[in-house]
Amino acid sequence: MDGSLAFLDLLAREASAVEFEGPILKARAEGASHQVIEELEEAKLRALKVRALLRRRARREAELSALYDTAGDLAGLRDLDAVLEAIVHRARQLLGTDTAYMTLHDPDRGDTFMRVTDGSISADFRALRLAMGAGLGGLVAQTATPYSTADYFADARFRHTAEIDHAVKEEGLVAILGVPLRLGRRVIGVLMAANRSARPFAQEEVSLLASLAAHAAVAIDNARLLQETRNALDELSHAHRIAREHSDAVERAALAHDRMTGLVLRGGGIEDVAAVVTEVLGGTLAVLDETGRPLVGEVEDGVLDQAVPGRTVRRGDLMISQSAPLCTLVLRSDDADERILERAALVCALLLLFRRSVAEAEGRVRGELLDDLISRAAEDPRGLTDRARRLGVDLSAPHLLVVARHDGQRERAAFWASSQAAVARGLAAARGQEVVLLLPGTDPGGTAQRVATELTASLGSPATAGAAGPITEPTHVPRAHREALRCAESLIALGRAGDGAGAAELGFVGLLIGEGRDVRAFVSATLGPVIDYDERRGTALLGTLAAYFASGGSPSRTAEAMHIHVNTVTQRLDRVARLLGDGWQEPERALEIQLALRLRHISAAGTVGPTPI
Repeated sequence: MDGSLAFLDLLAREASAVEFEGPILKARAEGASHQVIEELEEAKLRALKVRALLRRRARREAELSALYDTAGDLAGLRDLDAVLEAIVHRARQLLGTDTAYMTLHDPDRGDTFMRVTDGSISADFRALRLAMGAGLGGLVAQTATPYSTADYFADARFRHTAEIDHAVKEEGLVAILGVPLRLGRRVIGVLMAANRSARPFAQEEVSLLASLAAHAAVAIDNARLLQETRNALDELSHAHRIAREHSDAVERAALAHDRMTGLVLRGGGIEDVAAVVTEVLGGTLAVLDETGRPLVGEVEDGVLDQAVPGRTVRRGDLMISQSAPLCTLVLRSDDADERILERAALVCALLLLFRRSVAEAEGRVRGELLDDLISRAAEDPRGLTDRARRLGVDLSAPHLLVVARHDGQRERAAFWASSQAAVARGLAAARGQEVVLLLPGTDPGGTAQRVATELTASLGSPATAGAAGPITEPTHVPRAHREALRCAESLIALGRAGDGAGAAELGFVGLLIGEGRDVRAFVSATLGPVIDYDERRGTALLGTLAAYFASGGSPSRTAEAMHIHVNTVTQRLDRVARLLGDGWQEPERALEIQLALRLRHISAAGTVGPTPI
């Protein structure tokens, strides 16, 4: 066999490069001429070139086959996460690298973030974010151009950052190749392959990864569109189901409402309405009046406290609906149709209003009774008590007298006051630019604040309320009326229109205007923490406080007057501030404190006791 045939045989066997030296060595051993040796050398070089070409073509064929397989695999995937993981895994296999990973663009933050990794061992690396232009990946994302480096840390073509370099070093990466994921002109991410040892990336490898990235970008977009389509279909299906359920519920609620309305028109009562609700929704129903007294059925104590006016609330297995303060419905049922329960609550509230239409006529009687209590309680207390009892008002129980000043909307204010009195089983009267209410209760300040707030909301303009009490005798009503009126007028004079208070909430002003001036209560409310501290510790904070005000607020003159060091004065005043609060030296507060100090001094001397001054 001549030399050319020998080389052809080696090519056919896909022999290794070193075997191509065999024919030349054999010819030399046989003593071939120099010319023959040269011809064999030339034939060897041509054969090696052919061998390299064949190997490149075989490799290219394998790469194309792998890309074809990859495209088929990606086309069969529908889940975006599965698509991304398959892309990164196939990139690592095709290039034979230690790791592969993908970053995607974050339009909200304007950078890229690590989305999927394959072969990664570092948590910091998997959580890495790359700003545009930072690191090799950031440069690829910014320029939409492939970049590779055989030694990342020695390459100065891109901007290194401490965070990126730390993550790359922790992962142990040295050689990195990155290509853009492009949809049209838009870069949606970067696909990368990396080695933990130095390695140059051939142009064929760059092209291979770029081809894979092109398939990947299309697969990612297809998966995204498919997911968006699925989401849209799910939303449409959900919306259709909700619309159908809503339509069915509205129709059922309308039918139930028609039945309840028909019952009312035929003279039915609350019991009949409750029967319709339980027939439609099942379970058990209780109907409560404004005091929590069951009109139909029974419920546990405290349920009324959980109701929210105008809304239906859920508390465990209960639904509580209160369309107005007059009526609350409590349903225990598996069928949670709020519309039917709310309509039933409205119908029951209307029935209660019909039942109490007589109470509107009684309002005039109640107003006349309250006028008589204010103007001539001492003349016939027993007769007034009997009249009140016939109206359902027990004057022996604690009551509060509230005076609310308004801006002249007399009819509207009178209607509101009459409604409040009827609900609370009290009395109400309109007198000029004010309404007067006699309500059950023991908290003047809280009741006045509530009346002021609710009347202001009803009128749409400020209403100011003063309150006094509690009172348990008809003869106490005139005095309480005078005190409540002075409280309301004082609030207006103090620039607090729209507020509500009793004498106790007005500080020293309340002490001056109250019918029963309780000095000790005022002193205790103003100086109580300091008095208690002195009694427990045997200190002299009260004396220091009095000397401080007497010296015009000068710590040094206070120290001279008390024959103590100025630091001691400062320490005592710091203690006073902690006991009374930081605002104790504000003018209004300081005035109250000085008045309390003076009253305590006078009381200690025996001039003033717990009775009125």
